[in-house]
Amino acid sequence: MNFKGFYNEDFQTFTIDGLEERMEAIRERIQPKFQVIGQALADDLSATLQTEMFLHIAKHARRTVNPPKDTWLAIAANKRGYKQHPHFQVGLFDDHLFIWLAFIYELPNKENIARNFLTNMEEITKATNEQYYISLDHTKKDAKLIGDIDLESSLVRFRDVKKAEFLIGRHFGINDPILKDGDKLYQVIRETFENLIPLYKLSFE
Repeated sequence: MNFKGFYNEDFQTFTIDGLEERMEAIRERIQPKFQVIGQALADDLSATLQTEMFLHIAKHARRTVNPPKDTWLAIAANKRGYKQHPHFQVGLFDDHLFIWLAFIYELPNKENIARNFLTNMEEITKATNEQYYISLDHTKKDAKLIGDIDLESSLVRFRDVKKAEFLIGRHFGINDPILKDGDKLYQVIRETFENLIPLYKLSFE
């Protein structure tokens, strides 16, 4: 696999002024890397889950003025889209890379998913460790380490608030050397997804 990792230039994309200028840099610098690792990850997940998983790369098509603050790839079991489905994500803000199992507000049955997680919170503990993060809003950077968040109240909010979200996974800061080692980074992303597969499956019960 021809993937060399992510470098400072990739993260500096999010300092470029102007919507079209930043989008051009996203298309040239980041999306080709997303295509390579995303397809490999989709193939791995398809084999593990024994169901076809599809790669989606964020197009930011609805934006008309403000340039995106982050960008990502998503992998879901639906060919047409991912936002209404549990999905796996890899993406960049200007200062870190994120790896998520994502349940965002467009999910039509997120109340049921939240109830499953509340009933089986030990499954979340088993699937993670102290290096894992929780985010309650995919548009913001302010994710918290799992040990620093009230998991139960976060899941209650996910269940009860229409716009609430729940994302679980890992972060790597811009200066982490693993980002520049494509093979190691790919393995960490793959292992993170594998650890979170029990939660992905639980969301469908």
